[in-house]
Amino acid sequence: MEHALRQLIRTIPDFPRPGIQFKDITPLLQDARGFRMAIDWFSLTVNAAGEVDLVAGIESRGFILGAALAARLGVGFIPLRKQGKLPAKKARVSYQLEYGNDALEMHVDAVRSGDRVALVDDLLATGGTAEAACQLLQQCGAEIVAVSFLIELDFLQGRKNIKSVKSEKIFSLIHY
Repeated sequence: MEHALRQLIRTIPDFPRPGIQFKDITPLLQDARGFRMAIDWFSLTVNAAGEVDLVAGIESRGFILGAALAARLGVGFIPLRKQGKLPAKKARVSYQLEYGNDALEMHVDAVRSGDRVALVDDLLATGGTAEAACQLLQQCGAEIVAVSFLIELDFLQGRKNIKSVKSEKIFSLIHY
């Protein structure tokens, strides 16, 4: 499965800035079989964690993967958005990036205390955004049962920066 999906991911050099090798998943999303295989894999990682009440996805490609996974599992979906995008009362966690600061937000009523949530995103790089997402969900009362990524850039060691969940709850399918 990993090999087949890896073939559907293209690398765009020097995007969004020089030196970055952007991993573009749009060819995978356009391939019905590949997209289904990716959601199958996410489903396996989440099912291994036990019962799940909700799936959360990080803006923006995490929305695509997370919403499809939530539909497959028959549970609700929580969008974790960039600052200023949500209309109702929200919780926020700010975090550091290598080039500045950012923030993630979610509606405060998106989870109830004790809800079991699986977090999904397309890529694990430095881990800052994923750690902020975990903190945000936990701040609102969620129990994070799995954190799953389609791609992990191993050389950046982002897994080490996700300190809010145990490492055995972190899954990645394709490693670069």
